[in-house]
This record gives sequence, structure tokens and C-alpha cells, in this order.
Amino acid sequence: MKKIIRVLLGFVALVFVAVAGFAIFVSARGIPHYDVPKLDAKVAVTPERVAHGQAIVMASCADCHTNPQTRKFSGQLIPDLPAEFGKIHSANITNDKKHGLGNWTDGQIITVLRTGIGPDGRFRVVMPSFVHMSDEDINSVVAFLRSDNALVQADASPSAAQEPSFLTKALTNTVMKPTPLPSQVVEAPAPTDAQAFGRYLVVGRYKCYDCHSKDFKTNNPMEPEKSEGYLAGGNTLLNRQQQEVKSRNLTMDGETGIGDWSEGQFVQAVRFGMSPHGALSYPMPKYSLMSEEEAKAIFAYLRTVPIIKNATPEDGATAKL
Repeated sequence: MKKIIRVLLGFVALVFVAVAGFAIFVSARGIPHYDVPKLDAKVAVTPERVAHGQAIVMASCADCHTNPQTRKFSGQLIPDLPAEFGKIHSANITNDKKHGLGNWTDGQIITVLRTGIGPDGRFRVVMPSFVHMSDEDINSVVAFLRSDNALVQADASPSAAQEPSFLTKALTNTVMKPTPLPSQVVEAPAPTDAQAFGRYLVVGRYKCYDCHSKDFKTNNPMEPEKSEGYLAGGNTLLNRQQQEVKSRNLTMDGETGIGDWSEGQFVQAVRFGMSPHGALSYPMPKYSLMSEEEAKAIFAYLRTVPIIKNATPEDGATAKL
């Protein structure tokens, strides 16, 4: 019996040392740096690409990167990130040559969008990686960021230093990793194939699943459908009053999802922020530049997603996390 107790105590001590060692390593290393992928790219800036890029950027980037003081994409404390991740600031992505993207190459912008790795090798924590976005969409984003739009005109506001929590450091040293550059051309499905095009919009262009699955920590950027609670909501976000908000269940469950919504009601909710039950509030953006065709395609795809029963507070029930 004494021998068994000694073995157990030894095992516990070993585990304690391992955990303590990992904690010290993570605290000292912080957010990891990586070798920067080399990508030689030059994007042709056209009016069509600038307009298309603006629609994408306003839907996917504006809420985090717009500084309320400068009214430009000069970065801010990310307003809807739960406190458990620490204080994470979005970067200055204006055309300022010192503090923004003015001296970045097109390849470097595409690389950080696709992988999360900046020219300095630092992993951009929390920033979505658009690994499944089509090449044309990516090029359009670059074209807009290079444009003379007031939002991206050079602003000398320096990007704030990050203050990640231990949890964020631990996650970025374990499960949250950069995504690879695509090894081949990435094309969007034709809009005529509504379900395939809708899936592309959900996982590639707008990344709806990122917020609308169970948790940022268990999302799977390479295989989005394998994210825990895929599109069934329950992820914790913050509104502008720093109150917790749970993302809505977007599966077609009739009681806790959107199974009782019509196509027209869904289009109104996504494009204009008006659901069948009232106005949608932050952090749900209004995709005012999204076309009706896109919104209908997303709805067509959501009809094919496996149904999950998961009540959220918007349904008047306690969220099942």
C-alpha cells in the first residue's frame, strides 16, 4: 500500500512539474512568431475590385479596425472580445507607411489575411484567417486597402501593444495556429449554384461560422464544418455596453434556430438588421452592401446544415453551452 501511495505521489509531482513548466514557458514566450511565408504577388487595382473589396471589408473588417476617434481603419481595442482573452487591439491598416500597411507588399497583405502571420513573423491572434476566401475576393480586399477611400487614407496612429491573457498565450501555443497559404488557385462557386455559393460565403468570404459556432476556442479554420456546434450559436461575445451576448443558432431547428424563418425574413435580418422578432443589435453587423442574391444563397446553404437544438437568450431560454 505504501508503495502505491509513493507511486501516486510521484505521479502527481511529475504532473505538477510538467504543468508548472508549461505555464512558465507560455508566460515567457507569449504570442508565438513564425517564419514568414514568401508570396510574390502584385494585385491590379481596378474600380470593380475596389468596389467589391469595400463590400467585403465593410462586412468583415470595419467593426474591429475602425477607430472611433480617427474614423479610419487605424485600429482600436476590439470591442466584442470576451475579457478572458485579455486586451487585444486591432491593427492600423491604413496606408500610413510607418504605422499602417503603406510599406507592405501585396504579398504580405495576402499572407496575413490567409495565414495570420505578419511581415514581422508575429501571429495575429484573434484575427480571422481567410484561408478559404477566393483569390479574386482576396485581391479585391487588397485593392480596396490600396485605394484612396477615406477609411484607409494614411493615419499615423500607432497600433497599440497587445495585452493577451494567459489563456490566449496558452491557446496560441497549442491549438490556435496559423493557417497555410493555399497550394492552388481558390475559386468561388458560381452564384447560380446557390447552396455551394452560400457555403462559400459562410466559410470563405464572410466566415459566419466563426461567431455562430459554439466557441472561438473550438473552431476549426481548415475544416469549418468540424467546428464544435457548427452554426448552432452560443459563442460568447460582448455588446457595446460590455455585456455578454450569445450568438444565435443559425441551424434550421424550428424552436431554437431559424427553422421558422422565411427566406425574405432572413434577407431582411442579414442586410438590414431586422429579424422577425425585432431589431438585431451589435455585435451582429448589418451587411448593407451584401447583395440580395448573396443573402438568399446563404439561406439556401443553411437549409442543408445539420440541425442542432441549442437555445440562446434571444429565444427567451437559457443557452445550452
